[in-house]
Amino acid sequence: MKIKVKNSGVVKLQFFDDKKDGTMVIGESKKNIPFNIKRIYYINKLNNQKSVRGKHAHKKLEQVIFCINGFFRLNLDDGYKKQRIVLDNLYYGIRLGPMLWHEMTDFSKDCVILVLASDFYNKKDYIRSYDEFIERVKKKK
Repeated sequence: MKIKVKNSGVVKLQFFDDKKDGTMVIGESKKNIPFNIKRIYYINKLNNQKSVRGKHAHKKLEQVIFCINGFFRLNLDDGYKKQRIVLDNLYYGIRLGPMLWHEMTDFSKDCVILVLASDFYNKKDYIRSYDEFIERVKKKK
């Protein structure tokens, strides 16, 4: 998987397949997760497959998003390029860096999304208007 947008990248987790006893998947701060983890959250019970989640960017926060069950489509936009990625492999996540607009769509009924974040929740860090996001990106150029 190749990432075309800025402020993003692929994160691969380590895993051990213990055959009949299951698989253990491991993520570690500053190793395969590129920051110290201060917050985790997950999204499940996505019964409305037409839902759109995300619809924002962050000013400073970094996150890594994984689909640990099922699948969904991740739509990324750095203000210049857009990319659509289907997440359906629990060993791979996508880094969502600062100033990267993201939306999640097309969820399978069994979809579970896990997110690891570099900081605690701060509503002031969110950019919830796409127009404001584009304006901020163009000012930084």
